[in-house]
Amino acid sequence: MCTGWCILLRIEFLDTISRQGSAFTFEDALRASSARRETLWTILSRLEKKGWIERIGKGKYMIIPLGAEKGKYTLHEFVIGSMLAQPYCISYWSALHHHGLTEQIPNMVFIQTTSRKKVQKQKIFGVEYRIIRIKEEKIFGVERNWVEDTQINITDREKTLIDCLDKPQYCGGVVEVAKALNNEKPDAERLHLYAGKIGNSAVMRRLGYLSETMGIDLQLPKIETRNYVYLDPTMPKRGKKNARWRLIINLDEKMLGELE
Repeated sequence: MCTGWCILLRIEFLDTISRQGSAFTFEDALRASSARRETLWTILSRLEKKGWIERIGKGKYMIIPLGAEKGKYTLHEFVIGSMLAQPYCISYWSALHHHGLTEQIPNMVFIQTTSRKKVQKQKIFGVEYRIIRIKEEKIFGVERNWVEDTQINITDREKTLIDCLDKPQYCGGVVEVAKALNNEKPDAERLHLYAGKIGNSAVMRRLGYLSETMGIDLQLPKIETRNYVYLDPTMPKRGKKNARWRLIINLDEKMLGELE
């Protein structure tokens, strides 16, 4: 049975660890305490049983505030997502919605990482998480935003649009990018820079076609390749060819025109 002194020690421990945020790893806890590894596992297990913390995943926990009920309290999904991969960045449809670039609410949290993860999809507290591995050179355009009391890595507005053109399957399709370009008018210079930096010629072509359709002057370079790619790889594989951008337009152009 835990005495008052024991409870005080637990409170002091949680107070120390909470200064780093509402979520922590076993290694964070180890650095914040003088306990041995075996003892710390026992302490964390007891704190979880008492409803003071809750396990998010292996060696990952969140602190349950005083007055909150275990099993009914959870952190913001971005805070939990930040613990599922290292390095990480909230991206694609999740970032699109975070920046107000889409009215659509994604049904899962999308996370970029350069590390290998055996599990790409998982559900935590009823929320679906999707981890997408990308090349290290594609990690750029990242900003730190406060979510609750934690700073989260998230792609900036322009990088979010470029990522969505790189992998439209993770944003609801190219039409979501078209809507964002039409309504928000992002930084054209940064958009141009990122389009070249992403290392995928299809991105430049999709951006060129959409910006032309939306009336956005980006001054993109001429497309030299002879091969064609689909404007939206998530849509049916049919449509007319656009020679200027070397694209197969497999979206209804009238629908894009109505965005103007």
